[in-house]
Amino acid sequence: MAKSKYEANLVVIGAGSAGLVSAYIAAAVKAKVILIERHKMGGDCLNTGCVPSKALLRSAKVASLMRRSEEFGIESVPVKPIFSKVMKRVHKVIGEIEPHDSIERYTDLGVECVTGEAEIVDPHTVKVGEREITAKSIIVAAGARPFVPPIEGLDQIDYLTSDNVWELEELPKRLVVLGGGPIGCELSQAFSKLGAEVTVVEMMGQLMGREDADVAEVITQRFENDGIRVLTNHKAVKFTNDGEKILHCDADGTAVEVPFDHVLIAVGRKANSDGMNLEKHGIQLRRNGTIETDEYLRTAVPNIFACGDITGPYQFTHTASHQAWYAVVNALFGFVKKFKADYRVIPWATFTMPEVARVGLSENDAKNQNIDYEVTHYGIDDLDRAIADGEAHGFIKIITPKGKDKILGVTIVGHHAGDLIAEYVLAMKYNLGLNKILGTIHLYPSLAEANKYVAGNWKRAHQPHGLLKLVEKLHNWRRG
Repeated sequence: MAKSKYEANLVVIGAGSAGLVSAYIAAAVKAKVILIERHKMGGDCLNTGCVPSKALLRSAKVASLMRRSEEFGIESVPVKPIFSKVMKRVHKVIGEIEPHDSIERYTDLGVECVTGEAEIVDPHTVKVGEREITAKSIIVAAGARPFVPPIEGLDQIDYLTSDNVWELEELPKRLVVLGGGPIGCELSQAFSKLGAEVTVVEMMGQLMGREDADVAEVITQRFENDGIRVLTNHKAVKFTNDGEKILHCDADGTAVEVPFDHVLIAVGRKANSDGMNLEKHGIQLRRNGTIETDEYLRTAVPNIFACGDITGPYQFTHTASHQAWYAVVNALFGFVKKFKADYRVIPWATFTMPEVARVGLSENDAKNQNIDYEVTHYGIDDLDRAIADGEAHGFIKIITPKGKDKILGVTIVGHHAGDLIAEYVLAMKYNLGLNKILGTIHLYPSLAEANKYVAGNWKRAHQPHGLLKLVEKLHNWRRG
C-alpha cells in the first residue's frame, strides 16, 4: 500500500550487474537508494561467471600458445599446467576486481548496502530479516542460476555447474560437459587445454545452437582437433554410478554410454524469481520463470521494475547493465517521461579459440524472418596481421538487405572477434552502412582491417558496371 513517507526513493534487490548499475545510477542522480544482496556483491559475473571463466580461459590460452612455440621459432618445452595454481590465479583475479563491486565502494557512492534475503511485503515494502524498508519504487535484479535438468540419477552424482566448478582443486581426468552452448563450449575447451579428457554432449544437431551452421562447424572442427569428443544429437537419458560413473545417452535410437569422473551441467540458466512472493503481489512470471515486464521494464505492479537475467530476454552482463539504465530512469522519472528499452543492437561473444562474436541477425534469422538479404564474406586467413600473428583463420559474415549497405547483422569467427565486433555495434547503433566503414581509415597492420576488407568485398559486388563502362570510354578518349 502507498505510504505517506518513504525511507528510500528506490530499493534494488540483487547486487549483480543489473543491480549494481541500477544503484550506481540512482545514487548519481541523488536519489536515496538501498541495495539488498543475499550473498556476494558482484553477483554471478564477478564470482562464478564472466570473471573466473575468462581468467581460466587465459591460462588455457597461454598453455595452448606454449605448445605452439615451434611455429614461432622458439624451441618447444614440456607444457605442464598445474591446475591448483591455475585456480589460485582465478581466485586472485576475482579478488583484484572485487573492490569495483564492494560494499565499501557503493557506500562511498551514497548507496546503503544491506545483506540478507529480500521479501516483497507489498508494492512499497521490502523485508530483510526483521527490517522493513519502504520505498517509492522497487527494482528486482536478482539474476539467475544454473538450470539443473531432471535427469534420472543426476541427484546421485556429485555434479558441477558454473557455480561450484571454481571450487575444484584437482583437474578432472575425464570430464563430461552436458550442453554445447557458450558456457559449455568455453569451459570444455579450457579444461581440455589444461589437460583433461573432455566430452561435450549436446542434444541439438550442432554446438552453439543459436549460431549459423558454418560457425558451429568451425568450432566443432577446432574442438575435435584439440582432442575434445563432440557428441551432438545425443540426449542425456540417465546417470549411473555402479563402480564407474556413466552417462547414458540416446543418439537417434542408439544407446551410447559415456564414462566420466566429473560432469559439468551447462544446459542453461534459471531466473531467481522464487522466494520473493512475486506472484502473490500480481507480478507475472513467464513459462521459463523470468519476470514479465512491459517495454519500460515495469512489472504488472506499476512501481516495481525488473532488469537483468531475472527478466531477460538476453542473459548477458552487458545487457543487464543496459536494461538497468531504463529501469532506473523510468522508476525515478517515469512520472515525467518514460523510455522504452532498446534491444535493436545487442552484441554477444563466446570466448572459445577462435572466438565467436555476433550482433544483429544471423543468416538463419534472416531466413526465418523472410528478409530479402545478401551475405558478404571475408576470410581472415587472408589478413596480413592474422598471418603475422599465426592466427590466420576464421571469417566475417555480414547480412545486408538486397542491394543496400545497411548492416542487419554481423558474425565474426576468429582471433579477438569479441573486440572486432565493436565497430559494427557502433555502426548499427547509429545507422552507419558498409560504405562508411570502407571510407574509414583502419590501422595497418591490425586485425581491425578485416572490417574494412569485408566492406570492400560488398562494394566490389555492387559496382556500377554501366557507369564504369562510361568512365572507361572517357579515359580512352582522354588518351587520344
